[in-house]
Amino acid sequence: MSYVFYGWEHVDCGPVDPAFSKVRDPRCLYDLLKELWCAQTCAPRMRQDWTQENPTLGQCSITAFLAQDIFGGRVYGILRDGGNYHCYNVVPADGGECVFDLTSEQFGAEKLCYEDNPEQFRSVHFAKEEKRLRYEFLRAELLKRLSQG
Repeated sequence: MSYVFYGWEHVDCGPVDPAFSKVRDPRCLYDLLKELWCAQTCAPRMRQDWTQENPTLGQCSITAFLAQDIFGGRVYGILRDGGNYHCYNVVPADGGECVFDLTSEQFGAEKLCYEDNPEQFRSVHFAKEEKRLRYEFLRAELLKRLSQG
């Protein structure tokens, strides 16, 4: 199967948290999240534009921090017009790093630069209660889905 998200070809990292042992790699996580992303998990400023055809819209930070829970590593951000950061993951892997962006397809054909970007921190992102609540909801929904089989 082929994917569209950035880095999908080389996402050979596994879970570091036993609670997510069924999530074999970021491709598996993407497959699970594709069924869980919704308008409720979308950033409020983008919610009116969210559709099932573009499920990754407005999901970047909560998805990147959830991926960090599962695979470890760090979250980095690409500065966007308007001063917001688009978040993605960098995870240690055999022979280097695994860089992936589970929500990159929301930008269509636009090419993003995944080099020399600042690290992003939960304490900053989750200072916004609505973002923390969206993250907690997405995490809980994923754990519920994993417990179902």
